Amino acid sequence: MKVKLNNKTENYRTVWFEPDSGIIKMIHQNKLPHKFEITELKNHTETANAIKTIIVRGAPAIGVTAGFGIAQSCMEAPETEFKKYLIDAAELLKSTRPTAFDLFYVIDRLLNKIKDSNSIDNKVRAAEIAVSESQKIADENAAACKKIGEFGNELIRNNDKILTHCNAGALGCVDWGTALSPMRIAKYSGKEIFVFVDETRPRFQGAKLTAWELLNEEIDHRIIADNASGHFMQKGEVDLCIVGTDRTTACGDVANKIGTYEKAVLAYENDIPFYVAAPLSTIDFNIQNGSEIPIEERSEDEVLVVNGKRIAPVGSHALNPAFDVTPAKYVTGIITEVGVFKPGEIKNLKSAMP
Repeated sequence: MKVKLNNKTENYRTVWFEPDSGIIKMIHQNKLPHKFEITELKNHTETANAIKTIIVRGAPAIGVTAGFGIAQSCMEAPETEFKKYLIDAAELLKSTRPTAFDLFYVIDRLLNKIKDSNSIDNKVRAAEIAVSESQKIADENAAACKKIGEFGNELIRNNDKILTHCNAGALGCVDWGTALSPMRIAKYSGKEIFVFVDETRPRFQGAKLTAWELLNEEIDHRIIADNASGHFMQKGEVDLCIVGTDRTTACGDVANKIGTYEKAVLAYENDIPFYVAAPLSTIDFNIQNGSEIPIEERSEDEVLVVNGKRIAPVGSHALNPAFDVTPAKYVTGIITEVGVFKPGEIKNLKSAMP
């Protein structure tokens, strides 16, 4: 992704691994947009904490980070207790965020790779496999997101006004992003576009992160309150919606940041196309519909407290589901790295999985 620092534009990945030192490096997303900082994670415990505390977020980025965490655990583990250490590390990493499917997909892919090579009791060989495979997964994600951008760009016309929710940009992936990738490619191809950026309460990922990415890309945008999106749709000012997803079911139901369902229903009622950008790694083919998706419940303080100041009366409490499920009937199409599909066609993509 493009990052402007001190009047100079540099390219960064959201997260990367340095095997020689065993250190994972990532953009510290809780410091954005006002401070750009690279944080270092020295072991898999620190990596699990970074996922849990949302230093890194976005399903693909979480998955890749967890993969690097598995590689760290292989490097750290004592030879005498290697297998137990590795399995415990995998369980710790899996416990951090329940909804994002990439987390489970990547960890299981690495464990299966190690087991299939008969290296589950061989620390040195397992570490080699984990490092190589986790790096491969990171590169696959970056390439997949670029392809999503290319396919998604075909849906965008010159002068289109696009609405997006939360942050499904490069910060939520390794690079390029999911929902924001088509916007990047559209800009690079010479199209003029405008983006409505939902603020995305309660953590403001739209206002803080999506706006920051669009600003660095010099894409025209405005931040709007979450409850203003229907107003702009009703006035005919939104041409299409593109959002990301943390988990997609075999029938095409999608779980994304809380508030996505509302946007989808509003788009449906106003005859506005509603697209979901989803790498294949986010598709859980073992789940048939959205009712089976575990929804993460986060601390009520995220709702009650803003910038360290309580905004609600003392004694009032809050509910804080992090995600909601959008039924397939509200989804116009799902943009993947192998093409754009109707929700009902998603079940046929299992053979395309890496």
